[in-house]
Amino acid sequence: MTSPQQTPEPHGNDHDRGPHEHAASHASHGHGPAHGSHGHSHSHSHGPATPVSRHLRRVIAAILIPFATAVVVGLVVLWPGGGTPPHERTGVGFDRQTEQGRVVSVEQVDCASVNAGQVPPTGGTSTPEGREAVRSQEGTCGKATIEVTSGPEKGRTFTEIVQPDAPRQLHEGQGVVVAYAPDAPRDLQYSVTDVNRKLPMAVLAGIFAVAVVLVGRMKGVMALIALVVSFLILTFFILPAILDGSNPLVVAVVGSSAIMLIALYMCHGLSARTSVAVLGTLISLLLIGLLGSVFIGWASLSGNTDDNTGLIHGLYPEIDMSGLLLAGVIIGSLGVLDDVTVTQTSAVWELKQADPGMGPRALYRAGIRIGRDHIASVVNTLVLAYAGAALPLLLLFSIAQSSMGTVANSELVAEEIVRTLVGSIGLVASVPLTTALAALVVSADRTDAGGAPGTGSRKPAAARGGRRRRAK
Repeated sequence: MTSPQQTPEPHGNDHDRGPHEHAASHASHGHGPAHGSHGHSHSHSHGPATPVSRHLRRVIAAILIPFATAVVVGLVVLWPGGGTPPHERTGVGFDRQTEQGRVVSVEQVDCASVNAGQVPPTGGTSTPEGREAVRSQEGTCGKATIEVTSGPEKGRTFTEIVQPDAPRQLHEGQGVVVAYAPDAPRDLQYSVTDVNRKLPMAVLAGIFAVAVVLVGRMKGVMALIALVVSFLILTFFILPAILDGSNPLVVAVVGSSAIMLIALYMCHGLSARTSVAVLGTLISLLLIGLLGSVFIGWASLSGNTDDNTGLIHGLYPEIDMSGLLLAGVIIGSLGVLDDVTVTQTSAVWELKQADPGMGPRALYRAGIRIGRDHIASVVNTLVLAYAGAALPLLLLFSIAQSSMGTVANSELVAEEIVRTLVGSIGLVASVPLTTALAALVVSADRTDAGGAPGTGSRKPAAARGGRRRRAK
């Protein structure tokens, strides 16, 4: 490793080549002109130059190429042959057959006339059921006529009674999702299960895409493509492979690694700086997987805590539900990990370019000061995100006046606590880890790439930058 304060010997491999060959080498690795080149006026889609020598690129490639090969092999071996395994529908929850529908008309009627059969079983209101039955007799209800607009019985109509205090009210012309139960009596085969909200969701997604492209420009476009690829991997590999009986943890590791490699290199370019972020993310994911496995087993978390997980376990009893929980922890932590590792790596690279004389220790100390602010905000983000998702559950515990110890000990909340803390530990560890890797890599390069004072490298660097632009 060459000290940044020393004048290094020129690398014969680089300086003996012609100007056009040298420019091509820089272009192929995402390098712009060296720091200090006054002719650097063009924009580069992958950020500033990455001053890493050929030797270090070989070292990084020797680590990442086998890893990427293992990911590809894992995708091939675990890829589900027939997609999602078929099963007989239970008609429960999300496992119902659904069709599209439209509200043709809504008539206001007296609730007592349409809810005549709902009377208190005991004739009183001393129980919640009795009070609910009494309320159903009061007020004005909506009698909606629904037309089925898809499926074999397209055009068929049925009625739906909407109580005045129902959280979802129907109006004429509204699109709805209807559940279809072919084994039920004909009058009860169809019922409204949800509203059709595809249009507002599509408009919101369009606004998001436009905002990302307007602000991020080409990087925003690449980020959107990477997002689509991530969803494709999740939809066509991770979910079907788990349902096909593969180990959820192995599937999550392989799928997350594929998403990480594609997203990071697609968004930030095929460069040494991105490779350092990939290494930091990979090691942090391994730490999260190890900690999650230990504490999910130690805390006896089954992963089967609500109606949805119970339905999954009932339909596919061979799925390891605790492994599914751990897979969710890994996948959920990946997105924030990418953000932390890329930010820390970029910070170290920028610090080195701003002061080429900084050694690895100085770079690490400066980078970790930036990382401490990042840690505080990221950990708070994770905790609030999980708390927001579990807010209705926390409200139920508050209504029940349960103690904090009782709440934390329940499996529903304990899952979120373990998920949050394991993910946060991995995020915290990724900051010093990635910062140290970036400081070592960027400092191990020859100092002429950084344009250190006294090396006489500024003019050749500027000249090479000019030739590179003319070659393009």
